[in-house]
Amino acid sequence: MKSATARILNLIALLCVGAVGIALVSQHVFDMPPCAWCVFQRLLFLLIAAVCWAGVLSSRIGTALPRVAGLLAALIASGGVLASWYQHTVAAEMFSCDRTFADRFMVESGLDAGIPWLFGIFASCMDARIELLGVEYVLWAMALFIVTAVLGLVAAFQRSRR
Repeated sequence: MKSATARILNLIALLCVGAVGIALVSQHVFDMPPCAWCVFQRLLFLLIAAVCWAGVLSSRIGTALPRVAGLLAALIASGGVLASWYQHTVAAEMFSCDRTFADRFMVESGLDAGIPWLFGIFASCMDARIELLGVEYVLWAMALFIVTAVLGLVAAFQRSRR
């Protein structure tokens, strides 16, 4: 039987992968090109998922590593909140997000050119302002980062039952 911590980590990972899946459908099916901050947030969601699933796998070794994974997921998600806040309040008001941190990171890491269907930058932040159900995508991302941060903290500080 899986521990509550492992179930929470799996939930976080599935939410994050689902968010990236929705972003890819939006991009490739509904022609909504992403900006640098959009694809940077995709990277953070995938990193959170990988950390959570590593925590689930490590639960066979002991109870400390899944808790560390929950804490790491919460920290990365906090960075995601900051990234989405910056995109919404600063980058979305700029004509170009060229040379911002997200643009430099994605381009210099090679992810933009190496995996363009996932991390390609095809719009400015101003042009990438898209709404879903009357709420900007970036705010949906911010909300999910907040949820994953809270769930990560719950996983990190979950009391184990004997």
